[in-house]
Amino acid sequence: MYDKENVHVHGKSGREQETAVSGTKPDAFMYAKADRKASGEGLGEGYCGTGIGGNKMLYAGIDLGTSAVKLLLMNEKGEIQKIVSKEYPLFFPHPGWSEQNPEDWYTQSMAGLKELLADCDKTQLAGISFGGQMHGLVILDEEDQVIRPAILWNDGRTSEECDYLNQVIGTDKLSGYTANISFTGFTAPKILWVKNKEPENFARIRKIMLPKDYLAYRLTGVHCTDVSDASGMLIFDVKNRCWSREMCEICGVREEQLAKVYESYEAVGTLLPAIAQELGVGAAVKVAAGAGDNAAAAVGTGTVGDGMCNISLGTSGTVFISSRNFGVDKFNALHSFAHADGHYHLMGCMLSAASCNKWWMDEIIGTKEYGEEQKQIEKLGENKVFFLPYLMGERSPHNNPNARGTFIGMTMDTSRADMTQAVLEGVAFALRDSFEVAKDLGIQIERTKICGGGAKSPLWKKIIANVLNIKVDVLESEEGPSMGGAMLAAVACGEYKSVEEIADRMVKVVDTVEPTPELAEKYEQRYQQFRKIYPACKELFNEIL
Repeated sequence: MYDKENVHVHGKSGREQETAVSGTKPDAFMYAKADRKASGEGLGEGYCGTGIGGNKMLYAGIDLGTSAVKLLLMNEKGEIQKIVSKEYPLFFPHPGWSEQNPEDWYTQSMAGLKELLADCDKTQLAGISFGGQMHGLVILDEEDQVIRPAILWNDGRTSEECDYLNQVIGTDKLSGYTANISFTGFTAPKILWVKNKEPENFARIRKIMLPKDYLAYRLTGVHCTDVSDASGMLIFDVKNRCWSREMCEICGVREEQLAKVYESYEAVGTLLPAIAQELGVGAAVKVAAGAGDNAAAAVGTGTVGDGMCNISLGTSGTVFISSRNFGVDKFNALHSFAHADGHYHLMGCMLSAASCNKWWMDEIIGTKEYGEEQKQIEKLGENKVFFLPYLMGERSPHNNPNARGTFIGMTMDTSRADMTQAVLEGVAFALRDSFEVAKDLGIQIERTKICGGGAKSPLWKKIIANVLNIKVDVLESEEGPSMGGAMLAAVACGEYKSVEEIADRMVKVVDTVEPTPELAEKYEQRYQQFRKIYPACKELFNEIL
């Protein structure tokens, strides 16, 4: 089923690739079942140096990303002690497919934890929690062994299953059951794909898990998930924070095949004795459920409570709006998910954000000097070149996997700087699309925080502030989901009473980029032109595939 000749592995080549994908069930998937017997015995001092932070308690956050796991260690005041990153490969067995080996997540996370804790007093480690890539499908058999490689969030094989869910079952029913409609990246269509295309694997399923939850299981022996990550599966009743019986029936799964649902800040258990011993820490270290990457990043940026906003400019781009109340827009253009703070959030997700700039710089222009290229941009709000940033299709608000990246408006006097500017502006305009949906729900946003790799560009932040015509707050420390995970661990251990309390204490704004009326007005005119381009190209996208 998996043709190793047609698989490309990021970070590996030649013999390494062949070893990595040498069959449908590589040796890496055939690990022994963990010992789940709880001994309750401590492991002694476990001291490994002079100690970080004296007698303070320490909390570890694990961000299980698409290309690497990032681990962060902080004390109870939120002071970062150490950060470690470990990469792992990504597999593309067929065009449009995207898979990973869950054992790689575990192996690299354990290696990262050992490095993270190497210079500290390990007796101070009180808790561990997670942020992680959402929507991925991990299926386990009755022996808790992985049945097949994980199907990731950016995998596009489920178009038929999405059409079935949206058109046959119907978007009204889906929205009523889950507060969302089907997207190719979501988990439910992946389950249906396995059911339809790999029935022998579907029949073996005992547990259905998400990526970070699989890692939590390997550390604790508990099959668990959290409300924010479960919200992105399309099997979860977001409003009532429980599994949807109707969606289970549609997908042909039983509720007992799904993990137990926790709030993000709740402890699911403690480290397995063997894991604690391998890490050299006490067996009483708590493990909290954690959150999906966007919700965890929102915790790390203080986007909790009511009416707070955060923009993430990572590989993908998100507009994240926290709310005390449950709400769904009538077109399901925004995701309506449970939040890690115990409430809810709306989220607009564009599939290509900072990755558009990386593509333009690395692949088209052929330079790594991002800052130098942006220095050539001078006439903001006056660019006549537009760019649709749909290099991987688009999710919010169009939900169109066939949408494509498009430049329009070039003339003989168009410069390289104009094209670069168009890429930055195109991403900002696409973010504005999600803001417009929020406005239709009566949500008025006056300021937002910003994070992600793209947020390091002063020019891009200025463009976004003026395109959205809101204040953009820059944080003192922006470590994304790993920081949010560590903060959730601290709440689970009782260091803070709530997610809102720890966010208020730890998150500090150090700068604010404000829009200027003249430039905001120029961008208002440009945005109104931009929003006409996609409808004009929509049918053409289907024809040129």
